[in-house]
Amino acid sequence: MQNPSDPFPCAAYIREIGRGARGARSLSREEAQTLYGAILAGRVSDLELGAVLLAYRVKGESAQELAGMLDAVHATISPLRCPGPTPVLIPSYNGARRRPNLVPLLAMLLARQGVPVLIHGVLADPGRVTTAEILARMGMEPARDAAGIERALAEGRLAFAAIDTLAPALARQLSLRAALGVRNSAHTLAKMLQPFGQPALRLVNYTHAAYRDTLAECFALPGAAGPAGVLLGRGTEGEAVADAALPREALWLHEAGSEVLIPAADKGPRAAPPLPETHDAGATAEWISAVLAGSVQAPAAIAAQVDAIMRITASALPAAG
Repeated sequence: MQNPSDPFPCAAYIREIGRGARGARSLSREEAQTLYGAILAGRVSDLELGAVLLAYRVKGESAQELAGMLDAVHATISPLRCPGPTPVLIPSYNGARRRPNLVPLLAMLLARQGVPVLIHGVLADPGRVTTAEILARMGMEPARDAAGIERALAEGRLAFAAIDTLAPALARQLSLRAALGVRNSAHTLAKMLQPFGQPALRLVNYTHAAYRDTLAECFALPGAAGPAGVLLGRGTEGEAVADAALPREALWLHEAGSEVLIPAADKGPRAAPPLPETHDAGATAEWISAVLAGSVQAPAAIAAQVDAIMRITASALPAAG
């Protein structure tokens, strides 16, 4: 029997996934869980790790592989607790490049309605305005540990956690982007996390249309969506908040099936909603504060997203106390 701390040989796996976009074979969910679990445990050599990550960069992950990898990630996380209503998870890993990052607005509108919201993501990203930077301008700092996350959710219905705090093993994989020069599977998996030991609604977004089908197929697998399910939609510059200028379809995937909760907007010209003049953290924070104070109207697309989430959390199983 192999020792869990022994080096993990990857040649057999690389032989399957490393034959290029046309010749590669996808692993089963169980195989992907075994391989990614070894990666997260630090049992894979740097040479083999680079080969695995680049093989998936070329081949792309199948629905079964994503599910297996996510199973491995969840096995490294101690489940969080959140008494009260069903919590909502908002991943934030892209930030704003050209348009205002309105993830904090979405989260705060939900929290004001009594919905516990955990935002998780990165603290900084060169050339982008992160959610963490906007929250800091609004007086909110990241939770330092699991107890801090749970306390913030209990007291104010809103918490932010860096991925390094929430899932350190996955954070190490995210950090490899600097060395490899390209993203890897961890960037998709981070947006799919469900770290609670109870039903929680996940907002999961995609940028490229092909990922919609893969993610939908993944969350249709046994146990993948969970009782509260997943609200799947096209991201705004890679973030899970609705596009303020162009409402897009949002699909609720859950154990009983799927349904469109937010229909796509009709094509054609439409008036641009009032938004911050610039996308920097200070201007965005000031504008969000004005919306929360009632002096500026929230974009209709984000209001519709809030309504859809409220409908889901009202119908989902009650969270464990």
